[in-house]
Amino acid sequence: MATEEQVLRPRLPELFETSRQLLDEVEVASEPAGSRVIQDKVFRGLDLLEKAAEMLLQLDLFSRNEDLEEITSADLKYLMVPALQGALTMKLVHTSKRLDHLQRAREHFINYLTQCQHYHVAEFQLPEAKLAPAEQQPTTASPNLVAMASHRQAKVARYRQQKELEHQLAAMRAAMESGQAEDERVREYHLLHLRRWICISLEEVESIDQEVKILRSRDASREASTSRSPLQDRATMKPFVLTRNKAQATVFGAGYPSLATMTVSDWYEQHRKSGALPDQRLATATPAEFTRAAPPHEEPEQKEEEEEDNEEDTLHRVRDWDDWKDTHPRGYGNRQNMG
Repeated sequence: MATEEQVLRPRLPELFETSRQLLDEVEVASEPAGSRVIQDKVFRGLDLLEKAAEMLLQLDLFSRNEDLEEITSADLKYLMVPALQGALTMKLVHTSKRLDHLQRAREHFINYLTQCQHYHVAEFQLPEAKLAPAEQQPTTASPNLVAMASHRQAKVARYRQQKELEHQLAAMRAAMESGQAEDERVREYHLLHLRRWICISLEEVESIDQEVKILRSRDASREASTSRSPLQDRATMKPFVLTRNKAQATVFGAGYPSLATMTVSDWYEQHRKSGALPDQRLATATPAEFTRAAPPHEEPEQKEEEEEDNEEDTLHRVRDWDDWKDTHPRGYGNRQNMG
């Protein structure tokens, strides 16, 4: 008799369909990927897929000793569990754990591709199981143009194949949702899904490898910049004199009397300590010395006489100017415009 826990535990078809529906909702959602609603769906989908993967291991539905024809049509779709895990893992948003998420998603995609290659679902080249560290990745000065061209052609062919598969799936979806499709149609429908996810997984693995390479190079440059001291980077500067050439510097010198030996502040401090500043002399001078140093005051009577003499000289100059104008008309001596 089944226990209460076994009765309440969700069945494998429910886990699979709910997680796939959550992935579809996340991909078509208009909210930001980092929003609470989207991330909750991602975590819930990953949890359901984890339970589905454990259940698949317990049921032992897939074995290395059997062929694709030996798997029932209803169980073919469960081969997509690792691919769905990789797709949902790519939706996780956490900057500090991005590298871990990428590596975990890559493992899921490689697991899915390995299973599909074992069962000969489609013909494709399996990527490397592990991503080489940054220091072990080969670096070439000039890229191979032939390899780049073939790689681009492979991407274009894979993209066209994916679009053709999606078109076929859309044509068969109505018959599958009605529940009246024959076993052969159900099997063909699930195989089309498996081949579509092969194209998606290959693209995702390639994108993951590129992003991981960028993240590792960024972390390496950041560690190098933090470990290197700023004082070690800065070279010691020696004083130099600008001259036209070495001979001029030897014969005529630098072109000015001498180089500066102290700053203005140092000069002021040196004279302040020795008491040689003018303001210090006035502050320490006696009243008699201050009186002798001050300019002598002129007497009031002498000042008035000088002002009267200045007024008489000004009056004489004005009168002489008036007399000169009486005897010399305006324009006198200007012969420039006369014929």
